[in-house]
Amino acid sequence: MPRTSSNNKKVGVVMGSSSDLDTMREAVEVLKEFGLEFDVDVVSCHRAPQLAHEYAADAEKKGYAVIIAGAGGAAALPGVLASLTTVPVIGVPMVNQVLGGVDALYSMLQMPKGVPVAVAGLGKTGAQNAAILAVEILGLRDSGLKLRLADYKKRLAEDVKKGSVEVKRGLGTGETHKKRGTKN
Repeated sequence: MPRTSSNNKKVGVVMGSSSDLDTMREAVEVLKEFGLEFDVDVVSCHRAPQLAHEYAADAEKKGYAVIIAGAGGAAALPGVLASLTTVPVIGVPMVNQVLGGVDALYSMLQMPKGVPVAVAGLGKTGAQNAAILAVEILGLRDSGLKLRLADYKKRLAEDVKKGSVEVKRGLGTGETHKKRGTKN
């Protein structure tokens, strides 16, 4: 798919650790599917706080219209970035072995008034949804991108219909299934 201009805006994809790449790759794949420009970085608020501050300070200069920030555990990264920039931040809570990602989710959901972090789900699904939300935000000013998003959502609906047919076929039922003992 050709790259879109979206007024030359791009998405910053950032994660708190390189171990988050497997999850954040899902966001990257969606952004690629829509032809959006993006950068990918690893930034830790706990292990390299100055780097996090620099990332936020440079976000607008780099042309970011949206930042997708993945973090686990205490999950400070999305909130710290949101506190330091006016660029919208979408957080992706990482699923972990200890608490299943609930700790990161709560961290992102409990932001103080005036410092919002959007959350579109946990783990890989959350990363995909974060990218779709970024596409929706950029689509507000890019009619071509908005049309591609509408086509994407039509494909989702078609996949659901196909799934219904497959389920019915797998169960050996047709369009309708009559209860035993009914007359007709």
